[in-house]
Amino acid sequence: MSLLGSLQRSLISTSRLAVRSNFQRNSLPLVITRLRSNMAPKLKDPSLFKTNVAYVNGEWVKAASGKTFEVHDPANGSLIGTCPEFTGKDTENAINAAAAAFTSFRTTTGRERAKLLRRWYDLMIENAEDLATLITWENGKPLADAKGEVTYAANFFEWFSEEAPRLYGDTIPVSVPGNRVVTIKQPVGVCGLITPWNFPAAMVTRKIGPALAAGCTIVSKSPGETPFTSLAIAELAHRAGIPKGVVNFVTSLEHTPEIGELLTTHPVIRKVSFTGSTNVGKLLMKQASSSLKVLSMELGGNAPFIVFDDADVDAAVAGAIASKFRSSGQTCVCANRIYVQKGIYDEFAQKFAEKVKGFKVGAGFDEGITHGPVIHDRAVSKVDSHVRDAEKKGAKVLVGGHKLPDLGSNFYQPTVITGMTKDMAIAGEETFGPVAGLFPFATEKEVVDLANVAEVGLAGYFFSRDLERITRVAEALEVGMVGVNTGLISDVAAPFGGVKQSGFGREGSKYGIDEYLQIKTITYGGMNKPLQS
Repeated sequence: MSLLGSLQRSLISTSRLAVRSNFQRNSLPLVITRLRSNMAPKLKDPSLFKTNVAYVNGEWVKAASGKTFEVHDPANGSLIGTCPEFTGKDTENAINAAAAAFTSFRTTTGRERAKLLRRWYDLMIENAEDLATLITWENGKPLADAKGEVTYAANFFEWFSEEAPRLYGDTIPVSVPGNRVVTIKQPVGVCGLITPWNFPAAMVTRKIGPALAAGCTIVSKSPGETPFTSLAIAELAHRAGIPKGVVNFVTSLEHTPEIGELLTTHPVIRKVSFTGSTNVGKLLMKQASSSLKVLSMELGGNAPFIVFDDADVDAAVAGAIASKFRSSGQTCVCANRIYVQKGIYDEFAQKFAEKVKGFKVGAGFDEGITHGPVIHDRAVSKVDSHVRDAEKKGAKVLVGGHKLPDLGSNFYQPTVITGMTKDMAIAGEETFGPVAGLFPFATEKEVVDLANVAEVGLAGYFFSRDLERITRVAEALEVGMVGVNTGLISDVAAPFGGVKQSGFGREGSKYGIDEYLQIKTITYGGMNKPLQS
């Protein structure tokens, strides 16, 4: 019997591989896909794949203890490689290197720093395919999404290379005769950066770009789940000629809390920028209070997505799909609560569910895949708990609603649920997974009140064709960013950040560099003497 025949007979007789959802492909292609997906991807430039080393003071170094931690492919659980398990002592070496480099780097001109960032950008674009491969490998998102992330990430280096030469001060009219007042902008100092796993490239560059443009040096803590992308970016920094000690990348899994505490309490670190959960942000903020560090916090969200009766329903469906299911729902600005006005609720739900039924779930490298795994089994458990909670309280699952063990332990069906109410877990908690709960509402005031009840306020979206309503609702939503008739709001040119317990500070845009600068006032006295003859 042929191999394919054997596989087919085996699958037909195995109940574990039975089709369980609209997203489950027929059994034979499933196994062929799994065999192919277990193969390690190839890089055009294998030297970008850094194992067992981190980047400190311009050199690739191991942890002093020699210990490492494993990184696994979320699609199939296979080992990708190992990274150094840095401790606080290892990280202190990186901090000292950044402090030594800051002495000279702060005196470079904006134009010099712009050229460095531009070279780094060019190298990211030249190596975009390999960077995308690393992202898909360790994060799981489909390769097409990973390619988009690389472009987005590189653009932060380009953007801030153009901001670096334009750090203007002011000449200020004074109230004291004979005085002259000017302001200059100076780099805040050595910065500690802590980035998440859901955008392994973009979250790194969105912080490093403005830091270097301002003249700061950095120590970046790479996420334990996805460290290899950031290490590849570090290799490109080395090739771009970034001076030694200016950028330092440390890796750790077990000692992550220790490193976080060190970055927030070390006297040399002047600023900390963190992207992650609200609870961790609060802890870091408390630790940083001991030395009053400058902070930027981009924390959790619970984004409302509102569709009014007067909206273009097809456009709203497309926007909701883009906002909710991007990266399998694992972004901080994903629509988490979808509110649909009662007059179009059924129409929207039907069209939305049909779109979701067309998704193809699988390993990110497989052709035609639209959605990959979530990051780990804890994420799967949280997603499933939200679905089960909604069902228990009377909601109806239209599409999906189950794990996909035949694909792997980290896969979950893209899910649409109707009949949602405010007492369900999804209403108050960020799911961070591929589950869309549709909440009906009656009036404009009702839905804005429901949207604003959340303790967090990162992003919000709504669809309407009424200009007056658009103005009212956009101004009333308690969020840092509003998408009007669009489900995608991320742009290097647009300031990114939230309000309430979603944090403070802005990344990207012309405002992003201000987070890494401090204003110094210089007052000159005795400037009212007459002309000398």
